[in-house]
Amino acid sequence: MADTARFLARPLKLLIVDDSNVIRRRIERCQQIESLKVVGVASNGVEALDVFRRTDPDVVTMDITMPQMDGIECVERLVAIKPDVLILIVSALADKATAVEAMEKGANGFLAKPFSDRQLNEALDELIADA
Repeated sequence: MADTARFLARPLKLLIVDDSNVIRRRIERCQQIESLKVVGVASNGVEALDVFRRTDPDVVTMDITMPQMDGIECVERLVAIKPDVLILIVSALADKATAVEAMEKGANGFLAKPFSDRQLNEALDELIADA
């Protein structure tokens, strides 16, 4: 696909959104995919929208339960800005209804917390491969 070729032509920009500083740093440290470059972090949906507009990421990891604006609403707004953005929900809310709602709003994948480094890298790799 043309979009896949576009992604493979340059490093993908990654935005990490989570209200936990520990999780944000963990995702930054453990993502091992060479084609991803962290371009921003945000601690809530409102901040994520601002960072998203400034950095124009290709991939976003998104928590669901956050202050000011939750991840589901943020996903919907990010997709409205950039319909081809790839969004991986990374959340402790691992119930099926939450995952379905996130996908309906535009998320492309779901990873339950807690997660291993390997699980994160596999989820990101799958997200990019399916683009």
